[in-house]
Amino acid sequence: MSALFSPYQLAGITLENRIVVSPMCQYSALDGSATDWHVMHLGQMALSGAGLLILEASGVEARGRITPACLGLYSDDNERALERVLKAVRPYNRAKLGIQLAHAGRKASTDVPWRGNKPLTSSAAGGWETVAPSALPFADGWTMPKPLDRAEMDKIIAAFVQATERCLRLGLDLIELHGAHGYLISEFLSPLANKRTDEYGGSLENRMRFPLEIARAVRAAWPSERALGVRLNGTDFMPGGIVVEETAMVATALKALGIDYVCVSGGGNSPKQEIPVKAHYQVPFAAEVKRLSGLATMAVGMIAEPKAADGIVTKNEADLVALARGFLDDPRWAWHAAEALGDDLKVVVQYERARPKLWPGAKLVRPELHP
Repeated sequence: MSALFSPYQLAGITLENRIVVSPMCQYSALDGSATDWHVMHLGQMALSGAGLLILEASGVEARGRITPACLGLYSDDNERALERVLKAVRPYNRAKLGIQLAHAGRKASTDVPWRGNKPLTSSAAGGWETVAPSALPFADGWTMPKPLDRAEMDKIIAAFVQATERCLRLGLDLIELHGAHGYLISEFLSPLANKRTDEYGGSLENRMRFPLEIARAVRAAWPSERALGVRLNGTDFMPGGIVVEETAMVATALKALGIDYVCVSGGGNSPKQEIPVKAHYQVPFAAEVKRLSGLATMAVGMIAEPKAADGIVTKNEADLVALARGFLDDPRWAWHAAEALGDDLKVVVQYERARPKLWPGAKLVRPELHP
């Protein structure tokens, strides 16, 4: 058995393999509620063969969504809609199911990507006032966010806890807190976005204070046998931003709170960032955070080739490997990876006849897997 297809224990849940369907925003919700699109999308991902399927970033407040079309988990209607989707998906799903809980901070209230991702002012249709650590817009032309005071910070912590309670009722196995990509938790951690002069700004100890308060509150509300992770930036990809050594210190502090893993990504705190995008470009950050903190890590970012993905786990660079675009391109990526690595992966009986051993024509589809 390859390392990629070996089982992995995360808190009290056992993953059948190390492959993760990364959370991917679909911009297809109505007032934060999942729609039929989510049944179709998550239905495909549930059949993928991955060991873990994480639902897209879901705002813990309406104002915490990235766009008006983003998923939320802040109302009873949101919870009922997601319950309907999960009820449709679960009978055919082998993966453990998780969700990413998020607050977009100063990068909230934007239009959907296919309409340009432009910021929406609070007076624009569908727009709202944004909040952040500091009164500092993300970029020129973006709305000036309202700096959070203690009362507002407590409100956001309560929103994360309430969303966690909804996750518990929905029977989810895992929660991932979104602390990367320049959204609210990431904004507090990054010197590029956090210019506070109180106990929540300045030193790393201060900058991580509010993120740790959120993590502590969620951990207290989420049973220890269910996995809890945090996505972090290994780097902001520009001078003056967070660096991997600081991220490792944040991971160490999270580990002390009972967090089970970190997914190490990067960027998003400044439009001036310079990201050297290439295959596996963020894996070294996951490896370094794992080495320095001792916490389990998930690698993400332009991972596509099965043998290379297996190498990440084999070399102990990360414990789990997450794909997003890879699964959008090929919802059967894990099937093909198992074939390439010589592993046996169970598939739903309805699709069994599509396996290469029963249908030689499959060789015409993926010739690189049949040398």
